[in-house]
Amino acid sequence: MIIRNSAQKFLFSFLFFFFIYSAEVIYARNNDTIAGELKQDGERVKKGLNFGALPAVAFDSDLGFQYGLLGNLFQYGDGSAYPDYRWSLYGEWSRTTKGSGINQLFFDSKYLLPHQIRITADFSFLTERALDFYGFNGYEAIYNPAFEDDTDTTNYISRVFYRHERKLARVTLDFQGKINQLPLRWLMGYGYFNTRIASVDIERLNKGRDEKDELPDVDGLYDKYVKWGIIPGEEADGGTHHFIKMGLVFDTRDNEANPNRGLWTELVVMTAPRFLGNSETAFTKLALTHRQYFTLKKEVLTFAYRLGWQGTINGETPFYMQPYMINTFTRTTKNDGLGGARSLRGILRNRIVGDAFAYGNFELRYKFLKFYRWKQNFYFSLNAFSDLGLITKEVVVDKDLSVNYPDYFDKEKGGLHSSYGAGLRIAMNQNFILAVDYGLSGDKRDGDNGLYINLGFLF
Repeated sequence: MIIRNSAQKFLFSFLFFFFIYSAEVIYARNNDTIAGELKQDGERVKKGLNFGALPAVAFDSDLGFQYGLLGNLFQYGDGSAYPDYRWSLYGEWSRTTKGSGINQLFFDSKYLLPHQIRITADFSFLTERALDFYGFNGYEAIYNPAFEDDTDTTNYISRVFYRHERKLARVTLDFQGKINQLPLRWLMGYGYFNTRIASVDIERLNKGRDEKDELPDVDGLYDKYVKWGIIPGEEADGGTHHFIKMGLVFDTRDNEANPNRGLWTELVVMTAPRFLGNSETAFTKLALTHRQYFTLKKEVLTFAYRLGWQGTINGETPFYMQPYMINTFTRTTKNDGLGGARSLRGILRNRIVGDAFAYGNFELRYKFLKFYRWKQNFYFSLNAFSDLGLITKEVVVDKDLSVNYPDYFDKEKGGLHSSYGAGLRIAMNQNFILAVDYGLSGDKRDGDNGLYINLGFLF
């Protein structure tokens, strides 16, 4: 049986978290200083460098054992901007014994460049031996868990039936600047994406297995979509894109890591124009995102929500770029949706893919414990959430097929996808935040549940 979002990941991460955290505290004692004054809420202002780290440890019966490390280095300078940092450098490196891997560096600073110009840069190379793929248009594409359940002797096809391989090299460089004295910023950026798609390498995943546990060498859903022409041949193996990003950001948050009040609204256009070499796959997407935060009890209870829409407004987006979620700031390694850790928690990753989609996230956040220890500010927070998603424009799919139509397509159009759950946050100095969320799908057609361990709040 495939182990997906398992409790083992949760257990491994917490055991290693405490081991690595003890080392982090020693580092902080030797390299961090205290500014000597208190904020109004009693929190001590931070100065200098501060570092936090977590292991990337998990297990999947098909992808193998995952091992690695992620860490975040913060420079607070003289502490005058705390809880803002002068700059932040995030890094993640991990591997699985079957060849999947994450390599990422993410840099962010509002103070490095003159004229209060913010620079955000991401350098990533991601290898995923079995990336989720469930077809297009939400409920119109049937998800049958029996196809990947090797205990179902009647319907089983493969544990990686809903998977394909992806290698992604990604470079993004974004700049934001203030417009007069308004809480308004302009955005300009560049992105390079080199995406390579292939069928799951069954031979590689079967190495070292007992014969009874081997994956069968059969077509997955991705292979069928290619053979049926739903995925065009010129897109099937991926491609390279150069993007220009432009937009406006309205931001009145009282702090960025975990706002208590304010608005954060974005309008972003991301285009892959022909003059940058995107001759075969030129397209443009528009993304609108609105977030708002309400203080229900000062420094204790906050209600927050996020509403978003994005869609293709020009050209034809290749299938492998449809799940990419566009925004002005994200340090997360895997920015795919809808479904999964960074969009609809509890729903299968990439379950809802369309040419345009809308989504909403609603959270109640409760800080139930704050304390100062080992020269660090800590707080613990619980959150209850509900997530929603909806396809607003479908990917065009020719379903005039002669075989097994009911196994793969449903005549139902649209439909709201929902999930709900709860989570825990453990924060150090407001910016390094261990996040644990457990979500339940509102409909079995979207899967059952998901357990996620990440850094930071979802929004």
